[in-house]
Amino acid sequence: MNRKLIRPNLSEIKDKMNRDKDGDKRKMHPPTDTFAENYYYLKQMNKKTPMAVVFTDGEIVEGTIEWYDRNCIKLNRDKAPNMLVYKSHIKYIYKAGEPKESAEGEEKKRK
Repeated sequence: MNRKLIRPNLSEIKDKMNRDKDGDKRKMHPPTDTFAENYYYLKQMNKKTPMAVVFTDGEIVEGTIEWYDRNCIKLNRDKAPNMLVYKSHIKYIYKAGEPKESAEGEEKKRK
């Protein structure tokens, strides 16, 4: 029996490794979602923090956040019906225990 030794061509392997390394040097795009909003909602939901929601038309509604999804949040309110609020109609949200002026100041800082 004659066995033929098969050896890989080392230059081909080196070329392939160099091509793989060059692909790693390209800049990756930053993630589009930081999940900060999700973290904030979960934190307030777990603590059952009373929240004040300010709508784009200036109306303020208070309640606790029961759940949320990509497009809306559900507010449980005392002595009033629960509400499903679309995020597109929310100007900003703040903790109901905070003074209104500090919440508006934070909004101005963000802009």
